[in-house]
Amino acid sequence: MATIVLSAVGTLVGGPIGGAIGAFAGQQIDAAIFGGGSQEGPRIDDLKITTSSYGSPLPKHFGRMRTAGTIIWATDLREDNETSGGKGKPKTTSFSYSISMAIALSSRPIMRLGRIWADGNLLRGASEDLKVGGTLRLYTGHGDQPVDPLLAAAQGADCPVFRGSSYVVFEDLQLEDFGNRVPALSFEVFADESQFSLNDIVQPLAEHASGSTPLDHMSGFSYTGGTLASAVKLIGELHPIIAESNSGHVRLSSETALDAEPIPLPATVATGEAGEFGQADGQSRQRQAGTPPLSSAIRYYDLSRDYQSGVQRPDGRANLAGNRIIEFPGALTPNDARLLINRAASHDQRSNERLKWRIAELDPALAPGQLVTAPDIAGNWIISGWEWRANGVELELERPSKAIDFSSEGDVGNPAIPPDTLPYPTRLRAFELPWDGWGSPYEPRIFAAASAEAPTWSGAALYSGSGGPLNAIGATGRQQATMGTLTSPLKSSSAILFECDAIIEIETVSDSMAFTTLDLNRLIDGGNRLLVGEEIVQFGSAAPLGPRQWRLQGLLRGRGGSEATALQGHDIGTQVTLIDDKLTPIDSQQLPPSEEKLIAAIGRGDEEPVIAEISNRGTTLRPLSPVHPRVVWGPGTGLHACWARRARGAWRWIDGVETPLVEAAESYRVGIGSTHNPDLQWQVDVPEITLDPEQVAAHSAALLWVKQVGSTSLSDPLLLTILP
Repeated sequence: MATIVLSAVGTLVGGPIGGAIGAFAGQQIDAAIFGGGSQEGPRIDDLKITTSSYGSPLPKHFGRMRTAGTIIWATDLREDNETSGGKGKPKTTSFSYSISMAIALSSRPIMRLGRIWADGNLLRGASEDLKVGGTLRLYTGHGDQPVDPLLAAAQGADCPVFRGSSYVVFEDLQLEDFGNRVPALSFEVFADESQFSLNDIVQPLAEHASGSTPLDHMSGFSYTGGTLASAVKLIGELHPIIAESNSGHVRLSSETALDAEPIPLPATVATGEAGEFGQADGQSRQRQAGTPPLSSAIRYYDLSRDYQSGVQRPDGRANLAGNRIIEFPGALTPNDARLLINRAASHDQRSNERLKWRIAELDPALAPGQLVTAPDIAGNWIISGWEWRANGVELELERPSKAIDFSSEGDVGNPAIPPDTLPYPTRLRAFELPWDGWGSPYEPRIFAAASAEAPTWSGAALYSGSGGPLNAIGATGRQQATMGTLTSPLKSSSAILFECDAIIEIETVSDSMAFTTLDLNRLIDGGNRLLVGEEIVQFGSAAPLGPRQWRLQGLLRGRGGSEATALQGHDIGTQVTLIDDKLTPIDSQQLPPSEEKLIAAIGRGDEEPVIAEISNRGTTLRPLSPVHPRVVWGPGTGLHACWARRARGAWRWIDGVETPLVEAAESYRVGIGSTHNPDLQWQVDVPEITLDPEQVAAHSAALLWVKQVGSTSLSDPLLLTILP
């Protein structure tokens, strides 16, 4: 109990030979151990933001706590810029900002650093993963602590080492996620390996005082300054404390730990001095009037709420005579907080009975804090103070409180806890797509599809290369491409008609990825496009089958000129990517000139660059193969063949509208024999050709085919017929 501490600590008595030590000596020791004056002690405050105020106290942390810290060194914001574009495209310059700084955490050493919060969100998780770019170094504050190289480079030979104080150094902390400003930081520190005790708090500040009692049910405590007496008194609100003094040393222990047998007090002695108590029988017994205020609640740092402030109230009915809230700057679980406030309330409700007892001689065993019994008076007492006088030793006694453990659970409420997810590795796919009718038809449409298993994935930086050094080409941003793999084979298709019963079964990369259902008109307009392998497929309806499992039904196959791939079909495990605005476009001018073109991604969860080769190369500029072949045989006139032209970007066949040309000129290459090494070939400017009977007869059983000639390449061949 705090009243015992404050009254007993100041009372020191030597041995019988040494004589009496009066009130003046008691005041000196009280001032030496706890300090004097009316300064306020530590109290709970809502989690503060990191400051850099000169002269602000640096707290001492015990156990595990969350602290804002104090900035002790920082650089100016560093600006970096990156320019993309050029060669016919507008240049875009993007800016990013970072800062380096040192933040003091505690004025005593700590064991390790836990999580870090920035603007209420996790900057560092429990797995020690930094969730933004930058480097973090921890200095625990022990005697062998080295100087930080960054601070040494900035401060030179005069750079302090800060031994005895723990601090962290951020180097090039990226500020993009915080609006390019320094966020409000707070740190989880673990100062002690095991349960801390009262001695850990008292001994460094008062060498002639000790308190070895473990502070059970307390996970952490912050001493932020003020008198040591006020800190001990605050702890005594929850852990009633007694003090014993002997030969200039004060020992603090928990009142609830009194399990020894009480010592019987000797008989009293009377006194004849006027004004003294118990002149006839040497004792005085009284009760204090009124009802003392009860501890109605405790406000603390709640471990279940990420150290946000929590409130617990004792069991039972409130005392209307007066209530008080204990502001405790310590970390507790809700259950421990409920138990401690119940103990405090029980201690407040103890008997107000007091007893003064005068004995003839000093007994060293009868020191303040000792449990005793008085003759002919029922119950136990605690010596709260004593004084040596000429007419005897006067003892002040109080009824002890009972140590009661309550089993009721604390209420954690409904806190908003930021998720702590580990950085997942990046899933990457790179490909080129056919022209969709928008923008320039002569610029390759290259995309990167990047994603991860977690919806909290924060994106990745993109690079290009060809087996050598990687060159930065931008970033994906936080959007995640909808990706997955086939869980059942997709059969081959002629890609001629709408296949209403055909299905695709997919397992997506993440639970958060989904597909939508569209009607036929929106499909015709180009909606719901998938890249399955190298084939573009459109689907009508989508139905979830379970976590990450989807069934897509009603298919249009071989879209965008991918009929040849549709004929081959696809096996289980084939990559599937939804073609939408979540893809990251790649400027072809930023790719290396070599034939081997690679895209690399590096995210926070990637130990090595994730490499993807660009598939479907040349698809954008390659013309679509002709369709609708017709062959007419005339007796003695040979063969007449014709076909219909298709155009890149023309997804719909619109009646009454000529198919756009797109290419520089309309031209076709017709050949007999192999499509790669034909026996004969012709270049024609119209979608038809006539062969004489001799040419047909000279190439019996050979293939007759046609390719459209584009501005940069040839289309896939269309088989016209097999010559007889």
